[in-house]
Amino acid sequence: MDGLKRLEYRGYDSAGIVVLNKNDYRLFKKKGRVANLEKIVDSDFEGNIGIGHTRWATHGKPSDKNSHPHWSCDKKIFVVHNGIIENYKTLKEKLEKKGHKFTSDTDTEVVAHLIEDILNSSKGKITFEEAVRLTLKAIQGSYAFVIVNLSEPDKLIVAKNSSPLLIGIGDTAKETEQEYFVASDASALLSYTRGIIYLNDGEYGILTQKGYRVADLERNPVQKEKQLIEWTLEEASKQGYPYFMLKEIFEGPEAVENSSRGRIIAKEGMAKLGGLENVSKELKKINRLIIAGCGTAYYAGLLGKYMFEEYAGVTTDVENASELRYRQPVFLPGSALLSISQSGETADTLAAIREAKKKGLLTLGITNVVGSTISREVDAGVYNHIGPEIGVASTKAFVSQLVILLLMALHFGRERKMPTNVGKEIAREIILLPQKMRRIFRFKEKIENIARKYSKYNNFLYLGRKYSFPIALEGALKLKEISYVHAEGYSSGEMKHGPIALIDENFPSVFIAPRDSVYKKMVSNMEEIKARDGKIIAIATEGDKLIEKLADDVIYIPKTLELTSPLLSIIPLQLFAYYMAVLRGCDIDKPRNLAKSVTVE
Repeated sequence: MDGLKRLEYRGYDSAGIVVLNKNDYRLFKKKGRVANLEKIVDSDFEGNIGIGHTRWATHGKPSDKNSHPHWSCDKKIFVVHNGIIENYKTLKEKLEKKGHKFTSDTDTEVVAHLIEDILNSSKGKITFEEAVRLTLKAIQGSYAFVIVNLSEPDKLIVAKNSSPLLIGIGDTAKETEQEYFVASDASALLSYTRGIIYLNDGEYGILTQKGYRVADLERNPVQKEKQLIEWTLEEASKQGYPYFMLKEIFEGPEAVENSSRGRIIAKEGMAKLGGLENVSKELKKINRLIIAGCGTAYYAGLLGKYMFEEYAGVTTDVENASELRYRQPVFLPGSALLSISQSGETADTLAAIREAKKKGLLTLGITNVVGSTISREVDAGVYNHIGPEIGVASTKAFVSQLVILLLMALHFGRERKMPTNVGKEIAREIILLPQKMRRIFRFKEKIENIARKYSKYNNFLYLGRKYSFPIALEGALKLKEISYVHAEGYSSGEMKHGPIALIDENFPSVFIAPRDSVYKKMVSNMEEIKARDGKIIAIATEGDKLIEKLADDVIYIPKTLELTSPLLSIIPLQLFAYYMAVLRGCDIDKPRNLAKSVTVE
């Protein structure tokens, strides 16, 4: 139950557990929050093997019956599952013809029945483990499974394919017995162990009190090396903040420090990225970079495009990973793919990496989770090193991704034609960013008051140009994600090509308008909105009196380089979205319909 509570941030609609004790079991399932499940759990029942799950609906509506675990006809085999079984309908039809009775609308239930069917058909000639292996070979799709069998109540079988799964190695007083934990996320295990092993796709593991072993689907043994989780339990707690999201917004400056620590050579105006050193020769030869990401990571990539092209002279394209995997992209010689994913498990981004590798491209990654699938599959990469991000709406991870992209642009630029003085200026500004970000937090009450003023509005237009355009997109996304308010992010240059038709006194606009190379253009756009009675909230550089005259409300940020302005302008937009959600009574850390790590399509 504690593990399930720690996984609530990932997004879910129902929860359930089953606990085994010799030839008996207790099973509890409930739609809604883990707290609903906790109310019905019989805590008097003892057992030393149990499996639990928080479900995010794919096949079948959220309900008690569709909650996991699912079971076989004889109620001996129980399964929990993250992922999607693509051929479940075909398998279900065959099993139903054989007399199997299904009790849910899910794809997962097929697995329990298929294992049972294989066991029954063999008439005792094959083992539970072999039945699971044959089932894994029969199904198509993505999965992380944990499976138990009442006939063998001393065994857990786990399996992975395109969904995250890790095994925690516990520590017990008895030398002859061992404890193990299985989870989709390390945060669920921090109370019990920090020693873990990661399964790769196409691998399964067998866990008993005597030990564990891992094999591939052809029964070949796989040796695993234990790794240490970097995070602490304290880092994964709220530490006095009402919500993880607010805590993580305030951790933005620390994220910049952690992501840049040891990576800036200020005196030389250079960046040192150890994770890229083994591919340094290849990087010098690339002439095109393709950035792939989803959601917030995609918007970070858009900013990376400006950075790499303007300061490193590298042609850069940015792709929605979910679209890239289904197109027929033209990968020219001299190209590299850079993937961005906080979790390192995003299904679409992983698919883009694998497609690029098939075509012979150098693959790079930016991810926060050491040992994640993306970190293991790319040729080289850079870790965020910011600790766990629990809030579903990404805040400090976005800030960290921008810093790493800045460092990469600085590194690539200095390897090419960037002058030393430009490199030094960028390096100095990155070092100053945390203290400038902290200055913005002094205006949190003002931002809360602005949110209160606009909390009843249901539509917003976010506008920016150049480096501020992706920030407009990200600001609008944050408002949508946690306050359920409709918001459109647009390039202000595109405003007159359609969106301006929406503007009236009930449709406020948020302008990201620091003093930069497109400042005058932004002022003109603001004049056009004012002429149509539109209300304006502006993010502006300290000391800007002109913006004060045009905007209804202004939030100031410290002066910085145009290149680094996104790291400051995003902070008030994150806080504005947070306070809007609070005032509208939304579940901030667990917004409806969303999951922290999107590991299925």
